[in-house]
Formats: sequence, structure tokens, C-alpha cells
Amino acid sequence: MSERIVQLASFDIRPGKLEVFKQAIRKAVAFAESQGPQLAVETYIDEDSMRASSLQIMPSSKAVLAHWKMADPYIRDVMENCIMRRLDVYGEPNEEVMLGLLSLIEQGIPVTVTPAFVGFRRGHH
Repeated sequence: MSERIVQLASFDIRPGKLEVFKQAIRKAVAFAESQGPQLAVETYIDEDSMRASSLQIMPSSKAVLAHWKMADPYIRDVMENCIMRRLDVYGEPNEEVMLGLLSLIEQGIPVTVTPAFVGFRRGHH
């Protein structure tokens, strides 16, 4: 199977922070689109429940590590306005990525890792 890593993160947006959260997400996604290693990034917001989900598809564990390093200021801006509720990771992250995920687990955030089985992808869009 491929080295691809898919991450699905779920957030609760802090009360009164919807607009600033949206601005931070827009900046983070624009940065990822122009500079990041992601193959795809999609963010979904349910304004009524003040919840958001973010889907990222990375080509490899190496790309995950590069993203964490280069996008840190953008990630911090987003995280100031929300509470991460869970992170579901699909694929086989390397040991360094797994160690990075430990910090979330230590904060009490549920993290699941599910190995890849079978699939395909059409083009890049």
C-alpha cells in the first residue's frame, strides 16, 4: 500500500471565536496550498454546533514532519481559537510521527491510527 497519511481532525470552536477561527483557517490553508507538502486539505465548519473538521492527505510521514515544522505558527493561530476533540490518522506513520502524536495523547486528545488496506486515487484534484 502507499505511504500516504490521511489525517481527520475534529475541533470545537471556542465561544465567540468563529470569525477569528475562520480567518486563521483561511491563512493556514492558503499557506499549505502555496508552501505545504499536502496533496489535499479540506476544512468543514458547522456554525450551528460550533464544530469543525479538517481533512489532510499527506504523501508520506516525511511530509507530515515537514508540515509540522513549517506550519507551526499557522497551527498555533488556529489552535488558539478551538479545542481539538480527536485526531484519526489513516495509513502507517513512521516512528517520528507516532512520537509527535504522543503529545496530543498526553493532552487527553483521542488519537486513532488505522493501517491502510486498499484504495486508489484519480489525478491530483
